[in-house]
Amino acid sequence: MKKTNEIKEALKKGDYKDLLTDIYVDESRIEYQTERYIKAIEKFEKLYGEGDAAIYSAPGRSEVGGNHTDHQHGEILAASINLDAIAVTRKTDDNMIHLISGTYKEIVIDVNDISYKESEKETTKALIKGVLKGAKDHGFDIGGFTAYVTSDVLIGAGLSSSAAFETVVGTIISQLYNDGKMDAVTIAIIGQYAENVYFGKPCGLMDQMACSVGSLVHVNFAKPKEPVVEKVEFDMNKYGYSLCITDTKGSHADLTADYAAVPQEMKEVAAYFGKEVLLEVTMDDVIENIAEIRQKFGDRAVLRAIHFINENKRVQKEADALKAEKIDEFLELVKESGDSSYKYLQNVYTVNDIKHQNVSLALAISDTVLECGKGVCRVHGGGFAGTIQAFVKNEAVPEYLEKMDKVFGKGACNVLKIRKYGGMKVID
Repeated sequence: MKKTNEIKEALKKGDYKDLLTDIYVDESRIEYQTERYIKAIEKFEKLYGEGDAAIYSAPGRSEVGGNHTDHQHGEILAASINLDAIAVTRKTDDNMIHLISGTYKEIVIDVNDISYKESEKETTKALIKGVLKGAKDHGFDIGGFTAYVTSDVLIGAGLSSSAAFETVVGTIISQLYNDGKMDAVTIAIIGQYAENVYFGKPCGLMDQMACSVGSLVHVNFAKPKEPVVEKVEFDMNKYGYSLCITDTKGSHADLTADYAAVPQEMKEVAAYFGKEVLLEVTMDDVIENIAEIRQKFGDRAVLRAIHFINENKRVQKEADALKAEKIDEFLELVKESGDSSYKYLQNVYTVNDIKHQNVSLALAISDTVLECGKGVCRVHGGGFAGTIQAFVKNEAVPEYLEKMDKVFGKGACNVLKIRKYGGMKVID
């Protein structure tokens, strides 16, 4: 294991430039990443002293296909991105964890006491304890360490900052105490457990899986407790495209009912057939019984069921197109996914506030800028007031960035790359 001062000097000399380029893909961001790593080490030294240390990383994620499919036990396609959480870490032998994340107060955990506490719900401490408990329940060893964590995964933009944090903690435990034997899927499952049980957020497994596995990941949730995970190796940069995420700055206030109505209405249609989720319902079933379903649950529920059935099939087609390196076919499917979310799923704006349609506007501006084959766009994540996603040809990125920032404010649009690594040890 290297000393902190050795790592800093090597970073300053550019010894890690090739490594950082391999991880973060975008050469224009390597100077930023180098400086970020140096500052993280200096912060760690100030907190915990100089000496041995290692640096770990876990990326954020972007949903690529499968808009509102996971809660119906469907399929998703997600990608790890070149924004991440990094942790400068040192192993200790006192069974105590001392961790500081960003500018927050130090978190101290006794590894001998990782029981769930209601008072810690929705805290970073709960996430760490949940990961420790999950690892222990899976038969892995746990122990103490000191760490400084910093993240540039955007909070509130649907890029899974919490899943990145859970993954980096799981990766630390795997490397420090289990010789790296905790595989990426297991770390993801442990991260979901931490968020569901200890943090108190009933999330699916998509976020943690994409952050932990890396690259593009195709997941089938037909058996939720035993998801089928397929890593899709595809270099988007090779084909000259960037992934752009735009935060439309819409208010998320009072949207709980809108989000809840999506799975609720889908499950109502499924229940009509005596099923728990729509995965068990076919399009023929819906069409054959559509008159009564409309009467019982309304047209929107029918439209959302139609979206799920078609979107779920579309995910497999997207994965197949990427594996066959058919970029144009993949992009056409992304556009179809966006159109389906807008027209049938109807999660682009809330009917309770039709004057404010940030996501609709972002999609309209994107369609205008990206015409003539410059790219495609779709709503990203839950929808209603959040972010949109666009795959943009590299030469069109400056214009796209300028236009989106002009509408939604400077820094609204973030130009990302798909990175091939999930949770990992970067420097040891």
